[in-house]
Formats: sequence, structure tokens, C-alpha cells
Amino acid sequence: MKLDQLLYESYGFAEFRPGQKEVIEQVLSGRDVLALLPTGMGKSMCYQLPGKVLPGAVVIVSPLLSLMQDQVAQLKKMGEKSVIAINSFMQPDERERVWKMLDQYRFIFIAPEMLVQPYVLGKLKGIGISLLVADEAHCISQWGFDFRPDYLRISEVLPALGNPQTLALTATATDKVTDEIQRYLKLNDPFIYVHPMDRPNISYNIRKFSDEKEKLEQLLTMVKNYGGPGIIYAGTRKKAQELAGRLLEQNIQAAFYHGGMEQQDRIFVQQQFQNKELEWVCATNAFGMGVHIPDIRQVIHYQLPSSIEGYVQEIGRAGRDGNPSLATLLYVDGDERLVESLVLDDLPERHEVELIYSAGAEAKQLVDQGLVRETAYRILIYWRERISMEGTLNQMELLKKEKLRQANTIRQLVHCQGCIRMFISASFDQETPVVPHSCCSFHGIDYDLFKANSQKPTANSMSSWQERLKAILPI
Repeated sequence: MKLDQLLYESYGFAEFRPGQKEVIEQVLSGRDVLALLPTGMGKSMCYQLPGKVLPGAVVIVSPLLSLMQDQVAQLKKMGEKSVIAINSFMQPDERERVWKMLDQYRFIFIAPEMLVQPYVLGKLKGIGISLLVADEAHCISQWGFDFRPDYLRISEVLPALGNPQTLALTATATDKVTDEIQRYLKLNDPFIYVHPMDRPNISYNIRKFSDEKEKLEQLLTMVKNYGGPGIIYAGTRKKAQELAGRLLEQNIQAAFYHGGMEQQDRIFVQQQFQNKELEWVCATNAFGMGVHIPDIRQVIHYQLPSSIEGYVQEIGRAGRDGNPSLATLLYVDGDERLVESLVLDDLPERHEVELIYSAGAEAKQLVDQGLVRETAYRILIYWRERISMEGTLNQMELLKKEKLRQANTIRQLVHCQGCIRMFISASFDQETPVVPHSCCSFHGIDYDLFKANSQKPTANSMSSWQERLKAILPI
């Protein structure tokens, strides 16, 4: 059967989006593949359609529970029943039922931390895996070293799974990150597809202010004048909550979202946003993956992002419907100091390295005693198994320099004296894009394109969740 026919019969689409067919053809030919497709270009189709043809299961390693749940829901909506997400939130009886039926699932979503567990590997080994997918593969580089080292272990478990062919998918990656993805996944002579990452419908807006008060006033003006749906990114959890509170004071339907919230609360905010019950979400960079809302009109960075990759990932959530969207970065002199502090915060300190290396099998107790942070423990246990203490200290120094380099790129972006679109493309080693209408604040932005809709939900017009629940449930 031809791929176009299979696409239509399986999902009802008459044609592929750019890049999809080329990637799928290479996957079905048996090659390892690394594909860089911009946000909204349909990366998931690159493993969904092959999953209809390949003889064994497709295992998708995914970084976030919310992302897994969204992908499972999307597959089920398209009629695929043999799909499951295995995660630590499953009840024991539910998990046991899944293990017994594992060979009946065609698509299996799993977090890297669970994938590397020996018991889980044993179960997966028995079902026959045709394809392992590293979704959001940039996390292997950006999160693996200093946040979630189990990303770096993915290649180590491949032999236990029968060395299945590997597909790595991401929306943004510099040449350096692309090289690291290939190296840490041990891709064998991969086919690499890189689609131009430029999104002509997004206008890039950078505004500078003399003080914090002026910046906040401008934020509120933009929210009121140009409307949403929109996402406001803050550098800290406290700031995300503070900004949501300011919007609510202005009778604007908003909520905050960050990694310190309970999982259930995060899912609730995400669902409210997707259901148009919220117009704005004020969030840390924990928000965004798995959020498939085509008509997000604004993405505003109230504080600087920590890297150019993160910045492009976040603004890429705007305008997936192809209509004009606005990406705004607000800056006050000194904002970069917060970024430099945040990017270095999670890196293990020298005393933590020395404690972990001297503790032996009792290292986990150091976390319970408050002597070593949980994140530092995960990082250091990974490196302790591989290199000497001096080697780890050198590794941490290299990571520090890389983090500061990334922060410096953001500083250069803020103070860019030319086309912002061209600066971003050059940062990813891509060709100079065509300058569209309403390109950026350097070339000029047509703000009439973003005028707010007069029919917007407000905090007073929306009923509480208790009232909505009463309306649909009998008392």
C-alpha cells in the first residue's frame, strides 16, 4: 500500500505535511532517523504511521506525563485503541493488568526513568519492539546532564530491547545539540532531516524598560489590547503566581502553572486552557509540552528564557493555525542576572560531589538528611558510576561554562541591533529566512493584526469549577 493511501485510510488526511513523508520513508526502510520539525508540523505522525506497518510495538520515550496523556488521547481520538502510557501514577492493580496485556499494545509511552528499570525492561523485552522513539529529543542534551540523567541511559538499554531501530524527534536543536543527540542515542548512520524552523506568521517583539513597574504596566497593556489565548513565561514559580494574580485583579481569566504544583492541579489548569475556560496561563518553562492549542495568539516572556533553544520552543506554541501571532520579550536592565543564577542553581556544588563520592551505598541518605539536593543526587550518581570525582568536578565546570554561554546568547538576542528573525535562524545555523510582513520590532510590527477580540472570557463571567460541576452532575 502506498503511504499516501495509508495516511488517508488511517487518519483521513489527504496529504502529508512538509517533512513527514521523507522521515516516514526512511523509518520504514529500517534506518535510524533524527528529524527536526518545527512545533505544529506533526512530528507524532512520523511514528504513528510506521506503527501501522511495523511488525512489533513502538515504544515512545516521552519527558512529561501531560505530554504522554495528550498523545495517548490524540491516538485514541483517531481510532487507535492499542495504546498505553506507563507511568508512576498508575495504581498497582492497573499496572499489573497492563503488564499482562503488554504484547497487545501497538504504541507504548514511557518516561526515561521507568524505561531503565530492570523489571520494566524485562517486560518490554518479551513483546518484540520494532521502533524506539525519543520524543522531544533535545531533552537528551538540555536535561540529561543536569536535570534528568536517565535520558543519557536510553542507549544503554537498547541491547536489552533487541537493539530496535531508533527515531529521534525534536522541534529545535542547534548543531551542537544535534551532535549530542546522535552520540548519546548511539544512532547508526542516521538519516537526518532538518526543516527550516522559521515561522513567518510569528512577529518577534523585544521591548526594553527603565524599571519593573513600567514593564508590568506594558504587560497588562498588551494583554488587554491584543488579547489571547496566550502564555506568559516567568523565570520563577513565585513570579508566575504573582503575574496570574495581577491579571485576575484586572478581571482577566488567568491561572498560574509550575512544577511545584500537584500533578492533578497542573493537569486541571492545562485542561481549562485547552477548553477556553482560561485566556492566559502564567507559567515557568514547565508549561507547554503536550499543549496542542492551534490559536494561541501571544507568547510573552516577562523574564528572560535560559537558552535560545528554550525560547524558540516556547514561542513556537503560538500561531499553530498559521494566523498572525505575537512573541514578545520584555526586558529591564539586569534581568540577565536572574537567568545566570537560575541556570547554575541546579548544578551540584563541590561539597555535594565530595559527599556523594565518599558515601558509597549510603548516598541516598544524604538527600533524606538534607545534605545533598535531590537533583544533584541524580546527576552525581550517574557520573559516579562512570568517572572519578575529579572527572565529575571537571564535568560540572564544563556544564557551568555551557550554561553561561547559553545565557549570553539570550543577552545577545535582547540587545540585537538587527533583524530578530535572522538572529534566531543564525543561532540554529540555518539559512537566512525571507523577511515577512510584520517581521519583528527591528523591521516594524503591524499591531493591528493582533487587536483583541471584544468577546473574551473574564474572571467574573466564568463560573467556578464547583458551579460547573453542579450543572452537569445530579445532586
